[in-house]
Amino acid sequence: MPDDTAGADGLTVGQVSTRVGVTVRALHHWDEIGLAVPSLRTGAGYRLYTAGDLERLHRIAVYRELGLGLDRIQAVLDDSAADVPGALRAQRAQVTERIDRLRQLGAGLDRMIDAHERGLLLTVEQQSAIFGPGWNPDWPAEARRRYGDTAQWQQYAERSAGRDPAEWQAVADEVAEVDRALADAMAAGVEPGSAEANRLVERHREVFSAYFPLSRQMQVCLGRRYEAEPEYAAHYDGMRVGLAGWFRRSVDASARAHGIDPSTARWE
Repeated sequence: MPDDTAGADGLTVGQVSTRVGVTVRALHHWDEIGLAVPSLRTGAGYRLYTAGDLERLHRIAVYRELGLGLDRIQAVLDDSAADVPGALRAQRAQVTERIDRLRQLGAGLDRMIDAHERGLLLTVEQQSAIFGPGWNPDWPAEARRRYGDTAQWQQYAERSAGRDPAEWQAVADEVAEVDRALADAMAAGVEPGSAEANRLVERHREVFSAYFPLSRQMQVCLGRRYEAEPEYAAHYDGMRVGLAGWFRRSVDASARAHGIDPSTARWE
């Protein structure tokens, strides 16, 4: 027999559930813990709620909607000495704090979305100041078109979202320092495969990983690109003629020392 049999002097659990907007399960639970005990029972033992019970249930539903816990609600309803305004003020303070956290989360999500779509969250002026006059501000948009569906772009965007101009400046400074060290090593006659060249290759990989994690196989692919693509080759050969090729050979030698065949290296 269902638990919503009508009674002449009260409302059934099913009827109360509809009127108050809570589940039958919640009503049963509140009965069990003594928060909202129905005043009547049918001859078969089914719960029946009076008008007074219904009023209490409406108050419980309101306080629960405001975020009060069931223990706190019971104290507010049953303790004549309870400071109801004080309890509500405390709850309001918690709600205000939660709203502030959600606003911060919303701002962080907006920044993350922007980073995934734009790559760099810097103005054109900031980009030029940080990366130098040779920087192409169209590069982030082009990179997204080419790599936007890759894991590396996602990693780059997530790191970009958390960086301010000063942090980007630190990254740019480290990259420039490594580039100068590579050019100086080539000028000094450092041979690819030597301990010094291998150290510089590893340093390059560490610094580049500020953008996204760079494996040794990926670094081999990057070395090829530096030598083969005119834009990259112009940058490195502009620092020292032949630097792009020297760097590629150095990366290949370092990869071999770690058991990687450069001819079969893949972007992974």
